Amino acid sequence: MTLALINLPFPNLPVWALLLFTLLGFVCLSFGGDSLTNGAAAVSINLKINPVVVGLTVVSMATSMPEMVTSLVAAKDSPGLAIGNILGSNIANIGLILGVAAIIAPLTVQLRLIRFEVPLLIGISLLFSVFCWGGLSRVEGYILLAVTVIYLVYVVHSAKQEPAEVEMEFEDHADKTATRSTPVALVLVLVGGLLLAFGANVLVGSSVELASRMGVSDALIGLTIVAIGTSLPELAASVAAARSGHGDLCAGNIVGSNLFNILLIGGGVASLVPIPVEKSLFSVEFPAMLGLTVLLLVFFKTGRVVSAREGVFALCLYVAVLVLSSLSQLNLLF
Repeated sequence: MTLALINLPFPNLPVWALLLFTLLGFVCLSFGGDSLTNGAAAVSINLKINPVVVGLTVVSMATSMPEMVTSLVAAKDSPGLAIGNILGSNIANIGLILGVAAIIAPLTVQLRLIRFEVPLLIGISLLFSVFCWGGLSRVEGYILLAVTVIYLVYVVHSAKQEPAEVEMEFEDHADKTATRSTPVALVLVLVGGLLLAFGANVLVGSSVELASRMGVSDALIGLTIVAIGTSLPELAASVAAARSGHGDLCAGNIVGSNLFNILLIGGGVASLVPIPVEKSLFSVEFPAMLGLTVLLLVFFKTGRVVSAREGVFALCLYVAVLVLSSLSQLNLLF
């Protein structure tokens, strides 16, 4: 299985060229994810699909496409990068993105996130950790995909019972997005898909070569450089939401992205290619993901607002996790 669109001679390139290709991969993933998200949302809204459903499903899944395509490309030849990307993205979404957004403006939290989505995310994160202990098999991938379908059915059903103010909030966004005609939106989807595929191939190829030359593992590259790069669309969207006073959308986007990273990306990749998982990831990375996810619920429950102080704390934790993860992957911690 491969999604390769190009076959560049990465082993023969100088380091500066590899760094440029890594940057190019990030740019293509960012623009591709934005194009795909806007196009998919516009098509859905033009087809008169419930705006709440669009926000909770189409947009959330589309913003996870950089991680999805990157993990698919890396799964066969660099499985450590694929798992590292999922773990690193979920850790970055809570520590980096939530932290930065909360520092910009306090984030209000919808009650449904506290009652259902975040407890579900904690359970899914624990299940994913158990599955990964012996390597992520195809059967376990199918289970994660089945849970994805169940969750989507729940979202569609529960969207019909959303209060009027939530409907209006999504409809305001829908009115802006639906100004694009369906043909234009389809072009955005196509361009976004091509940019994602191209960017993922370039990013994975250059990152793996850089990791090889530096003598570090694919998992470490996936946990750091690739995870941060593929999280750029969520970071940009969350910062914009925080600045405009829509902190509830920012919190929801982070929770939704983490759910889809595990269920859709982890399940989708494993159902195609079984993924071996390094036991070293259970020293720092898996506990960090679980710990930050539980901390997310604590933050959300404190007055249903994530404060700037909590944002600073989350950001400091993220830096600490990065340092410990790097030391662990370089065999300098234990």
